[in-house]
Amino acid sequence: MNERDPNEQIGITLGKPRAVSRLAEKTRTLVVVPDVVMRRRGPADPSDLLAVRSMEARVAEAVGLARAIDLEIVGQHPVRITNPRPATLLGEGKVEEIRLAIEEGEVTLVVVDHALTPIQQRNLEKAWNAKVVDRTGLILEIFGARARTREGSLQVELAHLNYQKSRLVRSWTHLERQRGGFGFLGGPGETQIEADRRLLQERIAKIEGDLDKVRQTRDLHRRNRKKVPHPVVALVGYTNAGKSTLFNRLTEADVLAKDLLFATLDPTLRRIKLPHGAEIILSDTVGFISNLPTHLVAAFRATLEEVIEADVILHVRDISHEDTEAQSEDVAEVLRLLEVEIGETGRMIEVWNKIDVIDPDRRERLLEAASAATPPAGGADASKVTAPIPVSALTGEGMDALLAAIEERLVGDHPVYDLKLDPSDGEGFAWLHRNAEVLDRGEAVEGGIPMRVRVSLRHQPQFIARFKATERTA
Repeated sequence: MNERDPNEQIGITLGKPRAVSRLAEKTRTLVVVPDVVMRRRGPADPSDLLAVRSMEARVAEAVGLARAIDLEIVGQHPVRITNPRPATLLGEGKVEEIRLAIEEGEVTLVVVDHALTPIQQRNLEKAWNAKVVDRTGLILEIFGARARTREGSLQVELAHLNYQKSRLVRSWTHLERQRGGFGFLGGPGETQIEADRRLLQERIAKIEGDLDKVRQTRDLHRRNRKKVPHPVVALVGYTNAGKSTLFNRLTEADVLAKDLLFATLDPTLRRIKLPHGAEIILSDTVGFISNLPTHLVAAFRATLEEVIEADVILHVRDISHEDTEAQSEDVAEVLRLLEVEIGETGRMIEVWNKIDVIDPDRRERLLEAASAATPPAGGADASKVTAPIPVSALTGEGMDALLAAIEERLVGDHPVYDLKLDPSDGEGFAWLHRNAEVLDRGEAVEGGIPMRVRVSLRHQPQFIARFKATERTA
Protein backbone atom coordinates (compact mmCIF):
# COMPACT_ATOMS: atom_id res chain seq x y z
CA MET A 1 0.00 0.00 0.00
CA ASN A 2 0.99 3.62 -0.40
CA GLU A 3 2.29 5.18 2.79
CA ARG A 4 0.11 8.01 4.07
CA ASP A 5 1.79 11.40 4.05
CA PRO A 6 2.81 11.86 7.71
CA ASN A 7 2.46 15.60 7.38
CA GLU A 8 -1.28 15.08 6.83
CA GLN A 9 -1.60 13.86 10.41
CA ILE A 10 0.91 15.96 12.28
CA GLY A 11 -0.21 19.12 10.54
CA ILE A 12 3.12 20.38 9.20
CA THR A 13 3.53 22.05 5.84
CA LEU A 14 6.78 23.67 4.78
CA GLY A 15 7.94 23.75 8.36
CA LYS A 16 4.82 25.46 9.76
CA PRO A 17 1.98 23.76 11.65
CA ARG A 18 -1.34 24.23 9.96
CA ALA A 19 -4.99 23.96 10.99
CA VAL A 20 -6.29 20.61 12.19
CA SER A 21 -7.06 18.28 9.28
CA ARG A 22 -10.66 17.28 8.68
CA LEU A 23 -12.08 13.88 7.77
CA ALA A 24 -14.00 14.08 4.52
CA GLU A 25 -17.78 13.95 4.73
CA LYS A 26 -19.55 10.82 3.45
CA THR A 27 -16.36 8.76 3.80
CA ARG A 28 -17.26 5.08 3.86
CA THR A 29 -16.57 4.14 7.47
CA LEU A 30 -16.49 0.99 9.58
CA VAL A 31 -16.93 1.42 13.34
CA VAL A 32 -15.03 -1.05 15.53
CA VAL A 33 -15.99 -1.10 19.23
CA PRO A 34 -13.50 -3.07 21.36
CA ASP A 35 -14.82 -4.45 24.62
CA VAL A 36 -11.60 -4.86 26.57
CA VAL A 37 -12.23 -7.25 29.47
CA MET A 38 -9.28 -7.18 31.83
CA ARG A 39 -8.56 -10.41 33.64
CA ARG A 40 -8.95 -10.01 37.37
CA ARG A 41 -7.78 -12.07 40.28
CA GLY A 42 -10.83 -11.15 42.28
CA PRO A 43 -14.44 -10.21 41.51
CA ALA A 44 -15.16 -7.34 39.09
CA ASP A 45 -15.08 -3.86 40.54
CA PRO A 46 -18.69 -2.57 40.60
CA SER A 47 -17.41 0.94 39.90
CA ASP A 48 -15.94 -0.15 36.55
CA LEU A 49 -18.05 1.87 34.11
CA LEU A 50 -17.19 -0.32 31.14
CA ALA A 51 -18.60 -3.26 33.05
CA VAL A 52 -21.99 -1.58 33.58
CA ARG A 53 -22.37 -0.09 30.10
CA SER A 54 -24.23 -2.24 27.63
CA MET A 55 -22.45 -3.06 24.38
CA GLU A 56 -25.52 -1.87 22.42
CA ALA A 57 -25.28 1.58 24.03
CA ARG A 58 -21.52 1.79 23.44
CA VAL A 59 -21.94 0.87 19.77
CA ALA A 60 -24.74 3.44 19.41
CA GLU A 61 -22.54 6.13 20.97
CA ALA A 62 -19.57 5.27 18.74
CA VAL A 63 -21.78 5.39 15.64
CA GLY A 64 -23.26 8.67 16.87
CA LEU A 65 -19.78 10.15 17.20
CA ALA A 66 -18.94 9.13 13.63
CA ARG A 67 -22.22 10.48 12.27
CA ALA A 68 -21.64 13.77 14.07
CA ILE A 69 -19.26 14.71 11.24
CA ASP A 70 -21.34 13.11 8.48
CA LEU A 71 -19.29 9.97 7.96
CA GLU A 72 -21.10 7.25 6.02
CA ILE A 73 -21.38 4.23 8.32
CA VAL A 74 -21.30 0.99 6.34
CA GLY A 75 -20.85 -1.37 9.27
CA GLN A 76 -20.47 -1.84 13.02
CA HIS A 77 -18.12 -4.39 14.52
CA PRO A 78 -18.20 -5.05 18.30
CA VAL A 79 -15.11 -6.99 19.38
CA ARG A 80 -14.57 -8.67 22.74
CA ILE A 81 -10.89 -8.58 23.80
CA THR A 82 -9.59 -10.56 26.75
CA ASN A 83 -5.91 -10.24 25.89
CA PRO A 84 -5.04 -6.82 24.36
CA ARG A 85 -2.12 -7.10 21.91
CA PRO A 86 0.58 -4.41 22.24
CA ALA A 87 1.05 -4.32 18.46
CA THR A 88 -2.57 -4.17 17.26
CA LEU A 89 -4.84 -4.23 20.35
CA LEU A 90 -6.93 -6.88 18.55
CA GLY A 91 -5.96 -10.50 18.02
CA GLU A 92 -4.73 -11.72 14.62
CA GLY A 93 -8.01 -13.44 13.85
CA LYS A 94 -10.07 -10.34 14.48
CA VAL A 95 -7.67 -8.16 12.49
CA GLU A 96 -8.09 -10.50 9.50
CA GLU A 97 -11.88 -10.72 9.97
CA ILE A 98 -12.17 -6.93 9.97
CA ARG A 99 -9.82 -6.68 6.94
CA LEU A 100 -12.23 -8.83 4.95
CA ALA A 101 -15.17 -6.67 6.04
CA ILE A 102 -13.23 -3.55 4.98
CA GLU A 103 -12.54 -4.99 1.52
CA GLU A 104 -16.13 -6.16 1.08
CA GLY A 105 -17.56 -2.80 2.12
CA GLU A 106 -14.97 -0.73 0.21
CA VAL A 107 -14.20 1.06 3.48
CA THR A 108 -11.58 3.82 3.49
CA LEU A 109 -11.81 4.84 7.17
CA VAL A 110 -11.99 2.72 10.32
CA VAL A 111 -13.05 4.31 13.61
CA VAL A 112 -11.79 2.33 16.61
CA ASP A 113 -13.77 3.34 19.69
CA HIS A 114 -10.80 2.93 22.00
CA ALA A 115 -7.50 4.68 22.69
CA LEU A 116 -4.79 3.40 20.35
CA THR A 117 -1.05 3.79 20.76
CA PRO A 118 0.79 5.25 17.75
CA ILE A 119 2.26 1.80 16.99
CA GLN A 120 -1.17 0.14 17.14
CA GLN A 121 -2.65 2.77 14.86
CA ARG A 122 0.17 2.41 12.31
CA ASN A 123 0.04 -1.40 12.35
CA LEU A 124 -3.74 -1.49 11.89
CA GLU A 125 -3.51 0.95 8.98
CA LYS A 126 -0.98 -1.31 7.29
CA ALA A 127 -3.04 -4.44 7.94
CA TRP A 128 -6.32 -2.92 6.78
CA ASN A 129 -5.04 -0.62 4.02
CA ALA A 130 -7.31 2.11 5.40
CA LYS A 131 -7.00 5.19 7.53
CA VAL A 132 -7.56 4.45 11.24
CA VAL A 133 -8.83 6.98 13.79
CA ASP A 134 -9.18 6.19 17.49
CA ARG A 135 -11.75 7.61 19.89
CA THR A 136 -9.62 10.59 20.89
CA GLY A 137 -8.82 11.46 17.29
CA LEU A 138 -12.50 11.29 16.32
CA ILE A 139 -13.55 13.55 19.19
CA LEU A 140 -10.90 16.04 18.10
CA GLU A 141 -12.27 15.95 14.55
CA ILE A 142 -15.78 16.64 15.86
CA PHE A 143 -14.57 19.50 18.02
CA GLY A 144 -12.69 20.94 15.05
CA ALA A 145 -15.85 20.81 12.92
CA ARG A 146 -17.97 22.42 15.67
CA ALA A 147 -15.64 25.30 16.64
CA ARG A 148 -17.14 28.59 15.51
CA THR A 149 -15.11 31.14 17.46
CA ARG A 150 -11.42 31.90 17.42
CA GLU A 151 -11.20 30.71 21.01
CA GLY A 152 -12.82 27.39 20.16
CA SER A 153 -10.49 26.91 17.20
CA LEU A 154 -7.45 27.63 19.36
CA GLN A 155 -8.57 25.12 21.98
CA VAL A 156 -9.14 22.44 19.37
CA GLU A 157 -5.76 23.04 17.77
CA LEU A 158 -4.02 22.95 21.14
CA ALA A 159 -5.64 19.63 22.02
CA HIS A 160 -4.82 18.24 18.58
CA LEU A 161 -1.16 19.25 18.74
CA ASN A 162 -0.75 17.79 22.23
CA TYR A 163 -2.36 14.59 20.94
CA GLN A 164 0.03 14.42 18.00
CA LYS A 165 3.15 15.38 19.93
CA SER A 166 3.49 11.96 21.53
CA ARG A 167 2.74 10.25 18.21
CA LEU A 168 5.40 12.12 16.30
CA VAL A 169 8.24 10.25 17.97
CA ARG A 170 6.86 6.76 17.78
CA SER A 171 4.90 6.77 14.53
CA TRP A 172 7.00 8.52 11.96
CA THR A 173 10.37 6.79 12.32
CA HIS A 174 11.09 7.36 8.61
CA LEU A 175 11.38 11.09 9.44
CA GLU A 176 14.61 10.45 11.31
CA ARG A 177 16.77 11.72 8.48
CA GLN A 178 19.60 14.22 8.83
CA ARG A 179 19.32 17.60 7.25
CA GLY A 180 22.49 18.39 5.32
CA GLY A 181 25.10 20.49 7.08
CA PHE A 182 28.41 22.03 6.14
CA GLY A 183 31.11 20.56 8.36
CA PHE A 184 32.73 23.82 9.32
CA LEU A 185 29.32 25.37 10.23
CA GLY A 186 28.63 23.05 13.11
CA GLY A 187 27.96 19.42 12.36
CA PRO A 188 25.21 17.45 10.67
CA GLY A 189 22.31 19.53 12.04
CA GLU A 190 19.12 18.41 13.77
CA THR A 191 17.12 15.45 12.59
CA GLN A 192 13.84 16.09 10.76
CA ILE A 193 11.88 14.56 13.61
CA GLU A 194 13.54 16.91 16.12
CA ALA A 195 12.73 19.88 13.89
CA ASP A 196 9.09 18.84 13.59
CA ARG A 197 8.87 18.28 17.34
CA ARG A 198 10.34 21.75 17.93
CA LEU A 199 7.81 23.31 15.52
CA LEU A 200 4.97 21.58 17.33
CA GLN A 201 6.20 22.78 20.70
CA GLU A 202 6.60 26.35 19.45
CA ARG A 203 3.05 26.32 18.09
CA ILE A 204 1.72 24.85 21.34
CA ALA A 205 3.45 27.58 23.33
CA LYS A 206 1.96 30.29 21.10
CA ILE A 207 -1.57 28.88 21.39
CA GLU A 208 -1.23 28.59 25.18
CA GLY A 209 -0.20 32.24 25.25
CA ASP A 210 -3.23 33.23 23.16
CA LEU A 211 -5.53 31.23 25.44
CA ASP A 212 -3.99 32.95 28.48
CA LYS A 213 -5.12 36.24 26.93
CA VAL A 214 -8.59 34.76 26.46
CA ARG A 215 -8.59 33.70 30.11
CA GLN A 216 -7.55 37.20 31.19
CA THR A 217 -10.38 38.69 29.11
CA ARG A 218 -12.86 36.26 30.69
CA ASP A 219 -11.58 37.19 34.14
CA LEU A 220 -12.09 40.87 33.31
CA HIS A 221 -15.64 40.23 32.13
CA ARG A 222 -16.31 38.14 35.22
CA ARG A 223 -15.07 40.92 37.50
CA ASN A 224 -17.24 43.43 35.63
CA ARG A 225 -20.28 41.18 36.12
CA LYS A 226 -19.56 40.98 39.83
CA LYS A 227 -19.75 44.78 40.07
CA VAL A 228 -23.41 44.39 39.08
CA PRO A 229 -23.65 40.92 40.55
CA HIS A 230 -25.72 38.53 38.52
CA PRO A 231 -25.35 34.94 39.73
CA VAL A 232 -24.05 32.51 37.11
CA VAL A 233 -25.92 29.24 36.55
CA ALA A 234 -24.00 26.75 34.36
CA LEU A 235 -25.43 23.79 32.48
CA VAL A 236 -23.31 20.65 32.44
CA GLY A 237 -24.06 17.12 31.35
CA TYR A 238 -23.26 14.24 29.08
CA THR A 239 -23.23 15.11 25.40
CA ASN A 240 -26.71 15.00 23.84
CA ALA A 241 -28.42 15.16 27.24
CA GLY A 242 -30.49 18.14 26.04
CA LYS A 243 -28.55 21.06 27.56
CA SER A 244 -28.93 23.35 24.55
CA THR A 245 -32.63 22.57 24.21
CA LEU A 246 -33.07 23.40 27.90
CA PHE A 247 -30.98 26.56 27.45
CA ASN A 248 -33.21 27.64 24.55
CA ARG A 249 -36.34 26.87 26.54
CA LEU A 250 -35.23 28.98 29.52
CA THR A 251 -33.75 31.88 27.54
CA GLU A 252 -35.87 31.86 24.35
CA ALA A 253 -32.56 31.78 22.47
CA ASP A 254 -31.77 29.90 19.27
CA VAL A 255 -28.59 28.02 20.19
CA LEU A 256 -27.98 25.02 17.92
CA ALA A 257 -29.86 22.10 19.46
CA LYS A 258 -29.79 18.89 17.44
CA ASP A 259 -29.84 15.17 18.14
CA LEU A 260 -26.07 15.10 17.60
CA LEU A 261 -23.18 14.37 19.90
CA PHE A 262 -21.25 17.59 20.67
CA ALA A 263 -23.76 19.86 18.87
CA THR A 264 -22.53 22.65 21.18
CA LEU A 265 -18.87 23.51 21.53
CA ASP A 266 -18.48 27.25 22.05
CA PRO A 267 -19.96 28.58 25.32
CA THR A 268 -23.07 30.77 25.22
CA LEU A 269 -24.28 33.08 27.97
CA ARG A 270 -27.71 34.73 28.29
CA ARG A 271 -29.37 36.79 30.99
CA ILE A 272 -32.77 35.62 32.25
CA LYS A 273 -35.19 36.60 35.02
CA LEU A 274 -36.35 34.25 37.76
CA PRO A 275 -40.03 34.18 38.83
CA HIS A 276 -39.65 36.90 41.49
CA GLY A 277 -37.56 39.23 39.39
CA ALA A 278 -33.98 38.26 40.22
CA GLU A 279 -31.69 38.18 37.19
CA ILE A 280 -29.17 35.43 36.51
CA ILE A 281 -26.69 34.59 33.74
CA LEU A 282 -27.25 31.13 32.25
CA SER A 283 -24.24 29.46 30.60
CA ASP A 284 -24.42 26.59 28.11
CA THR A 285 -21.24 24.50 27.84
CA VAL A 286 -19.70 21.71 25.83
CA GLY A 287 -21.02 18.25 26.63
CA PHE A 288 -18.93 15.67 28.45
CA ILE A 289 -18.35 12.08 27.38
CA SER A 290 -16.81 8.91 28.74
CA ASN A 291 -13.03 8.52 28.45
CA LEU A 292 -12.62 12.21 27.62
CA PRO A 293 -8.85 12.73 27.28
CA THR A 294 -7.37 14.77 30.12
CA HIS A 295 -5.43 16.97 27.69
CA LEU A 296 -8.73 17.80 25.99
CA VAL A 297 -10.23 18.90 29.32
CA ALA A 298 -7.11 20.96 29.95
CA ALA A 299 -7.37 22.64 26.54
CA PHE A 300 -10.99 23.63 27.17
CA ARG A 301 -10.39 24.80 30.70
CA ALA A 302 -10.68 28.46 29.65
CA THR A 303 -14.20 27.76 28.37
CA LEU A 304 -15.16 25.59 31.32
CA GLU A 305 -14.10 28.21 33.86
CA GLU A 306 -17.71 29.41 33.72
CA VAL A 307 -18.56 26.08 35.34
CA ILE A 308 -15.77 26.39 37.90
CA GLU A 309 -16.93 29.88 38.90
CA ALA A 310 -20.69 29.21 38.70
CA ASP A 311 -22.93 29.92 41.68
CA VAL A 312 -25.21 27.02 40.72
CA ILE A 313 -24.48 24.05 38.45
CA LEU A 314 -27.37 22.31 36.69
CA HIS A 315 -26.37 18.72 35.94
CA VAL A 316 -28.64 17.81 33.03
CA ARG A 317 -29.17 14.07 32.64
CA ASP A 318 -30.89 12.20 29.83
CA ILE A 319 -32.98 10.15 32.21
CA SER A 320 -34.40 8.13 29.31
CA HIS A 321 -31.00 6.72 28.36
CA GLU A 322 -30.27 3.16 29.43
CA ASP A 323 -26.79 4.18 30.65
CA THR A 324 -27.87 7.34 32.47
CA GLU A 325 -26.17 6.27 35.70
CA ALA A 326 -22.84 5.60 33.98
CA GLN A 327 -23.15 8.90 32.10
CA SER A 328 -23.70 10.66 35.42
CA GLU A 329 -20.48 9.13 36.75
CA ASP A 330 -18.60 10.30 33.64
CA VAL A 331 -19.80 13.88 34.21
CA ALA A 332 -18.73 13.66 37.84
CA GLU A 333 -15.27 12.50 36.74
CA VAL A 334 -14.83 15.48 34.39
CA LEU A 335 -15.97 17.84 37.15
CA ARG A 336 -13.33 16.29 39.39
CA LEU A 337 -10.73 16.96 36.67
CA LEU A 338 -11.89 20.58 36.74
CA GLU A 339 -11.47 20.53 40.53
CA VAL A 340 -15.17 21.14 41.05
CA GLU A 341 -16.16 19.47 44.29
CA ILE A 342 -19.29 17.52 43.42
CA GLY A 343 -19.90 17.12 47.15
CA GLU A 344 -20.69 20.82 47.32
CA THR A 345 -24.41 20.12 47.13
CA GLY A 346 -25.13 23.80 47.63
CA ARG A 347 -24.01 24.34 44.04
CA MET A 348 -25.49 21.34 42.26
CA ILE A 349 -29.05 20.72 41.07
CA GLU A 350 -29.71 17.49 39.18
CA VAL A 351 -32.11 17.89 36.26
CA TRP A 352 -33.75 14.74 34.89
CA ASN A 353 -34.45 15.64 31.26
CA LYS A 354 -36.46 13.87 28.53
CA ILE A 355 -39.20 12.53 30.81
CA ASP A 356 -41.55 12.99 27.86
CA VAL A 357 -40.01 10.04 25.96
CA ILE A 358 -40.10 7.36 28.68
CA ASP A 359 -42.93 4.91 29.19
CA PRO A 360 -45.69 5.85 31.66
CA ASP A 361 -44.77 3.23 34.30
CA ARG A 362 -41.10 4.25 34.47
CA ARG A 363 -42.10 7.91 34.37
CA GLU A 364 -44.34 7.43 37.39
CA ARG A 365 -41.56 5.65 39.29
CA LEU A 366 -39.10 8.44 38.47
CA LEU A 367 -41.49 11.16 39.59
CA GLU A 368 -42.06 9.30 42.85
CA ALA A 369 -38.31 8.84 43.33
CA ALA A 370 -37.67 12.53 42.71
CA SER A 371 -40.34 13.67 45.15
CA ALA A 372 -39.16 11.18 47.78
CA ALA A 373 -35.47 12.10 47.45
CA THR A 374 -33.92 13.00 50.79
CA PRO A 375 -30.62 14.70 51.64
CA PRO A 376 -27.64 12.38 52.11
CA ALA A 377 -26.77 11.53 55.68
CA GLY A 378 -23.88 13.51 57.12
CA GLY A 379 -21.53 15.97 55.49
CA ALA A 380 -23.77 18.15 53.37
CA ASP A 381 -26.04 20.88 54.71
CA ALA A 382 -29.52 19.41 54.37
CA SER A 383 -31.00 22.83 53.63
CA LYS A 384 -28.78 23.05 50.58
CA VAL A 385 -29.79 19.74 49.01
CA THR A 386 -32.40 19.86 46.25
CA ALA A 387 -34.26 16.80 45.04
CA PRO A 388 -33.84 15.99 41.33
CA ILE A 389 -36.09 18.09 39.08
CA PRO A 390 -37.84 16.03 36.34
CA VAL A 391 -38.30 18.13 33.18
CA SER A 392 -38.84 17.98 29.46
CA ALA A 393 -36.83 20.68 27.74
CA LEU A 394 -38.71 19.86 24.55
CA THR A 395 -42.27 20.30 25.85
CA GLY A 396 -41.56 22.72 28.72
CA GLU A 397 -42.81 20.39 31.44
CA GLY A 398 -41.17 21.05 34.82
CA MET A 399 -39.70 24.47 33.91
CA ASP A 400 -41.57 26.28 36.72
CA ALA A 401 -40.25 23.80 39.29
CA LEU A 402 -36.71 24.13 37.91
CA LEU A 403 -36.75 27.94 38.02
CA ALA A 404 -38.16 27.82 41.55
CA ALA A 405 -35.37 25.44 42.62
CA ILE A 406 -32.72 27.74 41.10
CA GLU A 407 -34.25 30.75 42.82
CA GLU A 408 -34.45 28.97 46.16
CA ARG A 409 -30.82 27.90 45.86
CA LEU A 410 -29.68 31.43 45.05
CA VAL A 411 -31.84 33.48 47.40
CA GLY A 412 -32.96 31.01 50.03
CA ASP A 413 -30.38 32.29 52.51
CA HIS A 414 -30.96 35.99 51.80
CA PRO A 415 -32.27 37.98 54.77
CA VAL A 416 -36.01 38.36 55.34
CA TYR A 417 -37.50 41.66 56.55
CA ASP A 418 -40.86 42.67 58.03
CA LEU A 419 -42.15 46.14 57.27
CA LYS A 420 -45.31 48.20 57.11
CA LEU A 421 -45.85 50.21 53.97
CA ASP A 422 -48.15 53.21 53.56
CA PRO A 423 -51.03 52.22 51.24
CA SER A 424 -50.43 55.39 49.23
CA ASP A 425 -46.77 54.52 48.54
CA GLY A 426 -47.34 53.02 45.10
CA GLU A 427 -43.75 53.61 44.12
CA GLY A 428 -42.58 51.66 47.16
CA PHE A 429 -44.85 48.70 46.31
CA ALA A 430 -43.54 48.74 42.75
CA TRP A 431 -39.92 48.83 43.95
CA LEU A 432 -40.44 45.84 46.26
CA HIS A 433 -42.13 43.74 43.58
CA ARG A 434 -39.42 44.65 41.11
CA ASN A 435 -36.32 44.20 43.28
CA ALA A 436 -37.29 41.89 46.16
CA GLU A 437 -39.27 38.71 46.73
CA VAL A 438 -42.59 39.47 48.43
CA LEU A 439 -43.23 36.51 50.72
CA ASP A 440 -46.39 37.73 52.44
CA ARG A 441 -48.75 40.70 52.34
CA GLY A 442 -51.40 41.27 55.01
CA GLU A 443 -54.48 43.43 55.34
CA ALA A 444 -54.05 47.11 56.07
CA VAL A 445 -53.70 47.90 59.80
CA GLU A 446 -52.75 50.95 61.78
CA GLY A 447 -49.37 52.11 60.51
CA GLY A 448 -49.66 50.58 57.04
CA ILE A 449 -49.83 47.29 55.18
CA PRO A 450 -47.67 44.56 56.78
CA MET A 451 -45.34 42.83 54.37
CA ARG A 452 -42.61 40.25 54.59
CA VAL A 453 -39.94 40.41 51.89
CA ARG A 454 -36.69 38.68 51.03
CA VAL A 455 -33.99 40.99 49.70
CA SER A 456 -30.90 40.03 47.73
CA LEU A 457 -27.47 41.23 48.81
CA ARG A 458 -27.33 43.37 45.69
CA HIS A 459 -30.45 45.39 46.63
CA GLN A 460 -29.99 45.53 50.38
CA PRO A 461 -28.29 48.98 50.47
CA GLN A 462 -31.13 50.55 48.44
CA PHE A 463 -33.73 48.69 50.47
CA ILE A 464 -32.36 49.80 53.83
CA ALA A 465 -32.01 53.39 52.64
CA ARG A 466 -35.53 53.52 51.19
CA PHE A 467 -37.44 51.55 53.85
CA LYS A 468 -35.86 52.80 57.04
CA ALA A 469 -38.60 51.59 59.38
CA THR A 470 -37.79 47.88 58.81
CA GLU A 471 -36.94 45.20 61.27
CA ARG A 472 -34.91 42.15 60.34
CA THR A 473 -36.46 38.87 61.39
CA ALA A 474 -34.85 35.56 62.30
